[in-house]
Amino acid sequence: MGLLEGKKALIFGVANERSIAWAIARALKNEGAECAFTYATERLKERVENLAHSVGSDIVLPCDVTKDEEIETVFSTVKDRWQTLDVLIHSVAFAKKEELKGKLLDTSREGFQIAMDVSVYSLIALTKEAAPLMQQDGSIITLTYLGSQKVVPNYNVMGVAKAGLEATVRYLAEDMGPQGVRVNAISAGPVKTLAAMGISGFGEILKRVEEKAPLRRNITQEDVSGVALFLASPLSRGVTGEIIYVDSGYNIMGL
Repeated sequence: MGLLEGKKALIFGVANERSIAWAIARALKNEGAECAFTYATERLKERVENLAHSVGSDIVLPCDVTKDEEIETVFSTVKDRWQTLDVLIHSVAFAKKEELKGKLLDTSREGFQIAMDVSVYSLIALTKEAAPLMQQDGSIITLTYLGSQKVVPNYNVMGVAKAGLEATVRYLAEDMGPQGVRVNAISAGPVKTLAAMGISGFGEILKRVEEKAPLRRNITQEDVSGVALFLASPLSRGVTGEIIYVDSGYNIMGL
């Protein structure tokens, strides 16, 4: 019997087979969890549906996380189908492409608001709807990055958003703790995903991590999904409000 046998997991953020969210979904499924998925735009619908069907899931729902009514519909559907929810995966972030190059000084007001709404407030909005469904030993997991703590060239407003996301994890951990639900973040090193490739100079970031990280390699989606499995399972029942680094140790380095 798997670590998550009989558990229900709702996953936001799958875009394609290279998505970290997809690697996490497969890891949860392999340990017995039943998974449901959302997709952000119609352009992604068929792709996400095909991936979901490959792991036996027939719950695939549209959800623009900037629209409260769509979030409410997702959780209403999950309640009708499952009644309860054990795991929520939030792998959602967005900034306009023009904000991910040059200087933070050049960030537009609109660009800042979009990045914070999609990348930070969405975790609050999803947790609010998930809370009534989640049981003792439930787990909420989000994805962050070192750019929240250190200056990474061209990461700009997304670094500010990820810093906000990490603070949000701590506050939500306090809010959800009394009902036995844990809230944690994984700070993943750079991985070749659809979202990451939109960051100017991303290839140079990968090269530097490979050269300087203690393990002398970049991470894989599976490195992240293994830690997500730990956080989703009873093995992490005493862990909440934490930012866990999965970056080959790069975050510990000075020069």
